[in-house]
Amino acid sequence: MRKGAKRKASQNEEAKPQAQQQESKKATSQAKRVKASKPETEPEYFEDKRNLEDLWKEVFPVGTEWDQLDAVYQFNWNFSNLEEAFEEDGKLYGKKVYLFGCTEPQLVSFKGESKVICIPVVVAVVSPFPPSDKIGINSVQREAEEIIPMKQMKMDWVPYIPLEDRDSQVDRLKSQIYILRCTQRRAALKHLKIDRLKKYEYCLPYFYQPFKEDELEQSTEVQIIFPVEPKPIFCEFDWELDELEEFTDKLIQEEELAEDQKDAFKEFVKEKVREAKKANREAREARKKALDEMTEESKAAFENMRFYKFYPVQTPDSPDVSSVKAPFINRYYGKAHEIL
Repeated sequence: MRKGAKRKASQNEEAKPQAQQQESKKATSQAKRVKASKPETEPEYFEDKRNLEDLWKEVFPVGTEWDQLDAVYQFNWNFSNLEEAFEEDGKLYGKKVYLFGCTEPQLVSFKGESKVICIPVVVAVVSPFPPSDKIGINSVQREAEEIIPMKQMKMDWVPYIPLEDRDSQVDRLKSQIYILRCTQRRAALKHLKIDRLKKYEYCLPYFYQPFKEDELEQSTEVQIIFPVEPKPIFCEFDWELDELEEFTDKLIQEEELAEDQKDAFKEFVKEKVREAKKANREAREARKKALDEMTEESKAAFENMRFYKFYPVQTPDSPDVSSVKAPFINRYYGKAHEIL
């Protein structure tokens, strides 16, 4: 055998144990990898979001104090009844609807504990046009009621886009659901004056019903806030039922009013009565004028408007509010046609 061939054979003999050793390591490594692999886990399934699931949250709760907003959302409220109303055979199916929210503080029980909770409520107005473009601002502390455009309070009706349509262009959608939205940023509240800030707490969506005499037109009462030291006098005076002289003497007897302020108080009340009578007269004239100028189509729309009031349904994650449901919406809207 040639030397070269012998050397080659020798190298082959040496290579065999090395190859075997490498194969052994490879097999061991594979065995280790197989052994270390984790058992297969069950795939996670996430429940699909309902198409209108966030509808109630998108509706601004008018008249709710800013510092109470977070408390409104502390529970996982369920408004599936509102969602179902838009489905086939539902109360709102195929109709143009305007939604606004509000809150009702009520004493309810939850998990064995009774406490006052801000319950969110959604009011649906079935109408071919916006039911109002104004906001009413009133409270016991305010001398007079204000009716102002919604936009002054950064509120407006905007189309609601269901979840399945949010990738579409808004202008191509023929929305039938409109919600009251407020664009006032909470972060900017600290820069607002107190009076402006308080207005949001006293806001109510104003609804003008031309076929129904307004409550203010019928009222013969005036709110009196007489500015006097050490504290103002708060009272109500009815110009049909109360006699001013007797009314004033009674306040003096009860030591609410000083004797030397009697004449000033009487003049103050007379002025408030004159203002209220003028406001009632102007309201009647405005309603008559609006009716005279209204088209038959608009009259039919006002007559056919319907108001539905939705409360959250009971779930294990939220209090049962079935015992505190009330038909009254607010002093402008009156009672709902139906509570759901």
